[in-house]
Amino acid sequence: MGDTLHFVFGIFGNATALFLFLAPLITFKRIVINKSTEQFSGIPYVMTLLNCLLSAWYGLPFVSPHNILVSTINGTGAAIELIYVLIFLIFAPNKEKRKIFGLFTFVLAVFSAVAFVSLFALHGNKRKLFCGFAATIFSIIMYASPLSIMRIVIKTKSVEFMPFFLSLFVFLCGTSWFIYGLLGKDPFVAVPNGFGCGLGAAQLILYAIYRDNKGETKKASSTSDGSMEMGLGKPHPQEKQSITHPSQDRQV
Repeated sequence: MGDTLHFVFGIFGNATALFLFLAPLITFKRIVINKSTEQFSGIPYVMTLLNCLLSAWYGLPFVSPHNILVSTINGTGAAIELIYVLIFLIFAPNKEKRKIFGLFTFVLAVFSAVAFVSLFALHGNKRKLFCGFAATIFSIIMYASPLSIMRIVIKTKSVEFMPFFLSLFVFLCGTSWFIYGLLGKDPFVAVPNGFGCGLGAAQLILYAIYRDNKGETKKASSTSDGSMEMGLGKPHPQEKQSITHPSQDRQV
């Protein structure tokens, strides 16, 4: 019975994770149409790419047996997130582009280092522990990356740049994999996804509080160089007017 439930929650986790990876499609359709990344942050997509790469590596049979479902969905997620990052790099302003490219380079370097060390320097349980700790650390960082957007929601009392469906699937995905990790007695799966479950719940609570203000973002405080706080960039006034559609989902 335990093995069956473990498998069922793994399948459910795969489904919710796929929806989570596909949720930003509305964002990137908007970015391509407007040829601008506006106030959207590219950091969550780069950190999600690193999480997917490390989690896919951790789930491989020669690293962590009986976790192939972890590898399949995270391998798929890595391919999807890579496309998002490339689109963001094309349409981001130069300052943001340099920041995201630097972070993207860091992601590739970290993954390459983890894969190289685990493959050639470690074996058996040591390899699993090393890859598990790496995947756990960056999974928590991935789940924490939207905290900047949550701060903006609280500051502006608007959910324009925090979408409902992305928050929902963060919660569902985190919950599914948290239970999967508990059933499989795998702390490297349970711990980071337990954190994701809690953060997703916090986002849903914020959405419930400020949902009626979507599309009515208040002007945030500016730094001395005129750019908005959080390093998300400042849209031109005409862009701001053209993108405010109350019926349109907003993405991170």
